[in-house]
Amino acid sequence: MSGTVMAVSSNGAYSFSKPNRDAIRLLEGLGVEGDVHAGVTVKHRSRVAQDPTVPNLRQVHLIHAELFDRLAEAGFAVAPGELGENVTTSGLDLLGLPVGALLHLGEEAVVEVTGLRNPCAQIDNFRHGLLKQVVKRDENGAIVRLAGIMGVVRAGGEVRSGDSITVTLPDGPHRPLDRV
Repeated sequence: MSGTVMAVSSNGAYSFSKPNRDAIRLLEGLGVEGDVHAGVTVKHRSRVAQDPTVPNLRQVHLIHAELFDRLAEAGFAVAPGELGENVTTSGLDLLGLPVGALLHLGEEAVVEVTGLRNPCAQIDNFRHGLLKQVVKRDENGAIVRLAGIMGVVRAGGEVRSGDSITVTLPDGPHRPLDRV
């Protein structure tokens, strides 16, 4: 399994979108250097309000560029970084990965997949109606989240647009992704 980094983004201030960068540096155990969501413990405001001591399983947010194509078909123009992701990928089924999969980004960086992004109503402030496009129900009524995955940094390194991504799957039975 492999793919490509299409864009990298970060923001040192709380905002919904993140500006694209030439490169980002992933810091082991912390996240994206200089990004507001980097840290050992949770940084998302709603989660900090619940319990600021919980481990940060959302250090890096990745979205597949193929989602933007799907959103465009539904009338929503969305570009890399605008949904708050740090890494926009192409050619890799992020949502089909199991918990614990390792994403090797570029020459050194490794991100361990922890789960699915659970988008909130803020996404509708960005584009009205977008939440219904990225959180749906399947034919059995189960919730399907399409807004990317979250992970923690296991090995630091620089990541740039155009870098390759390779996947190492975990041993044993694979656990499907759930929201984190």
